[in-house]
Amino acid sequence: MAEEENTETATPAFPAGRVKKIMKLDRDINKINSEALFLISRSTELFIKFLSEKSAQVAIEKKRKTVKLEHLRIAVKRHQPTSDFLLDSLPLPSQPPDRTATERTHSSSDDKSVPTGIRRIDHIFQKAS
Repeated sequence: MAEEENTETATPAFPAGRVKKIMKLDRDINKINSEALFLISRSTELFIKFLSEKSAQVAIEKKRKTVKLEHLRIAVKRHQPTSDFLLDSLPLPSQPPDRTATERTHSSSDDKSVPTGIRRIDHIFQKAS
């Protein structure tokens, strides 16, 4: 009966292959069984849902319709367990210098440099060709 009352789906929202790929970035992980993969996927989904809800609350408090990085940072700061591990990983809010429209169209995402000790994982999210 308890299962009938649960309206949430038991299938994770994230593709299992990509989650597995991200998990395998850790050199200590050789094999991943299906239960562990499911738990990591579902936990990630719940964590992102939690963060987005808290960030949306902050945006509403600030009378904004769009959730921005500053709202996410405030939400993370308010929740101590999350703040302990995540706050250092979030980018610092910065005031970008005013650029002209032509400069904005000519810049690309590849121009962004990666801080020392940080590894980009953008390629994981690209569709295989």
